[in-house]
Amino acid sequence: MPQGYPAKAFAGEVVPFRVVAFREGHDRIGVHLRLTDPAGAQTLHRMTPLADGTDRWQAEVALDTTGTWTYGYEAFADEFATWAHASAVKAGAGVDIAVMSALGAELLGSAAGERDRPAAERTLLKAAASRLRKADAAELASVATDPSLVEALRARPIQGVGSTMAPLPLKVERTEAGVGAWYEFFPRSEGAVRQKDGVVKTGTLRTAAKRLPGVAGMGFDVIYLVPIHPIGTTNRKGRNNTLRAEPGDPGSPYAIGSPDGGHDAIHPDLGTEKDFRSFVRSARKEGLEVALDLALQASPDHPWVASHPEWFTTLPDGTIAYAENPPKKYQDIYPLNFDNDPSGIYAEMLRVVMHWVALGVKIFRVDNPHTKPLQFWEWLIREVNAQDPDVIFLAEAFTRPAVMRALAAVGFQQSYSYFTWRNTKAELEEFLTGVAHETSDYMRPNLFVNTHDILTEYLQFGGRAAYRIRACIAATAAPVYGVYAGYELIENVARPGSEENIDNEKYEYKLRDWDGAEERGESLAPLLRRLNEIRGAHPALRQLRNISFHWSDDDAVLVYSKHLDAAFTGTGRPDTLIVVANVDPHSVRETTVHLDTRIWGVHPGDEFDVEDLLTGAEWTWRDHNYVRLDAFAEPVHILRVKERS
Repeated sequence: MPQGYPAKAFAGEVVPFRVVAFREGHDRIGVHLRLTDPAGAQTLHRMTPLADGTDRWQAEVALDTTGTWTYGYEAFADEFATWAHASAVKAGAGVDIAVMSALGAELLGSAAGERDRPAAERTLLKAAASRLRKADAAELASVATDPSLVEALRARPIQGVGSTMAPLPLKVERTEAGVGAWYEFFPRSEGAVRQKDGVVKTGTLRTAAKRLPGVAGMGFDVIYLVPIHPIGTTNRKGRNNTLRAEPGDPGSPYAIGSPDGGHDAIHPDLGTEKDFRSFVRSARKEGLEVALDLALQASPDHPWVASHPEWFTTLPDGTIAYAENPPKKYQDIYPLNFDNDPSGIYAEMLRVVMHWVALGVKIFRVDNPHTKPLQFWEWLIREVNAQDPDVIFLAEAFTRPAVMRALAAVGFQQSYSYFTWRNTKAELEEFLTGVAHETSDYMRPNLFVNTHDILTEYLQFGGRAAYRIRACIAATAAPVYGVYAGYELIENVARPGSEENIDNEKYEYKLRDWDGAEERGESLAPLLRRLNEIRGAHPALRQLRNISFHWSDDDAVLVYSKHLDAAFTGTGRPDTLIVVANVDPHSVRETTVHLDTRIWGVHPGDEFDVEDLLTGAEWTWRDHNYVRLDAFAEPVHILRVKERS
């Protein structure tokens, strides 16, 4: 965790607390985790050692209350464990039997007198002490290893000298900060129609609401809208990012601002504030939460340009600098300059965000936050969450790792990631290991499979198989993932020389036949629906940190599992899924996969039953299994480990 910032979790997350603790010599120690919840209630959790000789200890705890917690570690001399270990060794060697028995009787007898112990436990301790007063070697060993005694004194140890660590903060946010399936669309395309003269009539918020049942029917949780604000006309981009807009071209929604208003306004073509409120209500009725794009930039026609020219960068020739991301140029957009009037610009951005919060928006996807000051985001997120702790910010920052991690540390609840460009088995193992085990204390990846800006070569040339593979991995490898509308229709043609869709929706309306494509069997909507059903039914998939990688003899076959112990599933039963994916979308792969079955409590070599949740097929597996994955038919197994009666 970056120094100076609290660790983060979400309500319902199973958090692995780990610490290194040791003492000099050979005596045994114990370690406790002390948690204090936001209301001040404290709980103590006995930690268990990890690998022998590492001095590393762990306790897993599911945190269910939002707010700021504190956690700290307490190490102590475990007097019973030290005595029991020495007694078992000496009893086996037949030495110091009387001495060890006397020491044990004194230790257990003293503990039996502690009035804060349960009566049944005091009785158990008295009986053990009595047995030791006349013990031979066999009796000494029997008492030292008595399971009921060991368990009782593990729960309430006999503590000697100890040390404690100062408590640290842990921020627990609402579940949706770490769990969800996102669906992105452009409201102006939903309900748009081509008229007889060839001109497209825009969709509106009212027509876009008619698409919500279809999105909810696929099992998505969040409907993410690109900017819905007025769009400027100066330097408006035409189709495929051309510099000349033709009549009827709607312009990029990221060129925000016109005489109709700025970031707190709605494009007149889309409707009114009343229409937006109606859209939010319709989404809620479908079980969807609305996320809105927050793009802090302006078109040359934005009211800010006239009222606050100091918020922009003026060049030596007196013109305002437009946005660039070489080789990309955005002549229709002015970036904000936070240096000249920070207090004014900070206040305005807070006002804008809270305006939309008042209209029912609790999630913001933030466009290019890495181009704004970190201290601004730290301030803004803190101020917004102080007024409404349920507001979530997603950082769309495809930039250097240190910057992405810094944005997460200063407050962003979710982050775009490099998942989009990690496609091989080796790349995915490295990437997913990092986000699950190295940065998970503060950075939550949202595994978007595509965006309106990104169409990777893997998707361009991998065909339908590539789209199936990526969706399956994104939906099972992390608890948050997303798709951009059109993914289910395999829209994989790129603009030449770019990594974007041709006829990009940023610059024109997209007319899609959702129902017809599904009826013809051309849509991946049934797959997305099934993936989201699986996510909803399996709590192991709603955790980030519980991924484990296994092995295969083929460099194109990725194997991982997601396991959750029975104590955390809410069903009283463990939940284990195994994902086996052929990541080569152009081939049929046959190989052997090798599993560490101890992760879900199966002894190596023992049989267990699995069910493929995508096809319904069932097999009996062991730790080494033959698989055949056809990229053109079924490229992925999502296997549920079944309990045997």
